Amino acid sequence: MKVLILGATGFIGLPAAGALVRAGHIVYGLARSEAKAMVLAAEEIIPVRGDVDSDAWLPLIATLDVIIEAVTASPDGACNTFERTIKAAEALRPPTAPLLTYIYTSGTWVQGDNRTEIVTDTTPITRPVELLAWRPAVEQMVVRSTAVNGIVVRPALLYGRSASLLVSLFKSAAEGKAICIGTPGGRYAVIHADDLADLYVRVAEKSSLLGGKILVAANSQTESVDDLLRKLVQVSGAKSYEYRAPENKFEEAIQATTLVRPYLANALLGWVPKKPGLVEGLDIYYAAWLASTAPGSFIHAP
Repeated sequence: MKVLILGATGFIGLPAAGALVRAGHIVYGLARSEAKAMVLAAEEIIPVRGDVDSDAWLPLIATLDVIIEAVTASPDGACNTFERTIKAAEALRPPTAPLLTYIYTSGTWVQGDNRTEIVTDTTPITRPVELLAWRPAVEQMVVRSTAVNGIVVRPALLYGRSASLLVSLFKSAAEGKAICIGTPGGRYAVIHADDLADLYVRVAEKSSLLGGKILVAANSQTESVDDLLRKLVQVSGAKSYEYRAPENKFEEAIQATTLVRPYLANALLGWVPKKPGLVEGLDIYYAAWLASTAPGSFIHAP
């Protein structure tokens, strides 16, 4: 296959691109700078210089099999990227070509903050976190499209490598006291970046069978935030931990408890996360974050 990843230098996109390369596919990645283009080229990912709002990547649509959209975007940005893809596909692809597969990256925060009810891949969304209240509409735009083969992947909170959204928590621990946004008793739905990458490979390879599906990417069990903080104090050498109330919409989202029990990716693709859980492997993941902050390290950002 020929696959283009929008957001190929990011925390989601780079592991996914690498996994697709190792699976034998031709992978293109969007890069906004020469330095990031060199990072992609070193991983045998073909760099395409430009950002998602540029026209640099649109000509590739003539011969692509799959686009993976892994870019943090506003509602207008997400819609614009999808609409530009459709227009380019209509203009550049012959009428006899198979539908281009478009995999949109959403997230489990669309299921909102709920400490009592278990949700799955197919649970209707009724109260997404306010920050991402626009995203369910984009999901439906993708999976209901007749112009592309639309699929949605909803990753949980990512961990591993350079720590993704756990950076502020790890940084506070390194400074002596772990500061966690939220209240005691919360639980995180989580997924390691490598396990998520494996899912993208499986979805891309079986995409002709998955059009219109929304797949949750999460470990089968959520993890106690209280357990995480106790373990973090132990592995980091911090003196203590404490909670603080969220101060903006992003912090309200990051402290959300979503009791996710995914099943579709396993049932349809045989996908099973393999990495140790966040708390179980926290000594490894904290050490990896520390190494990523060392002078000269390249922190991949979307």
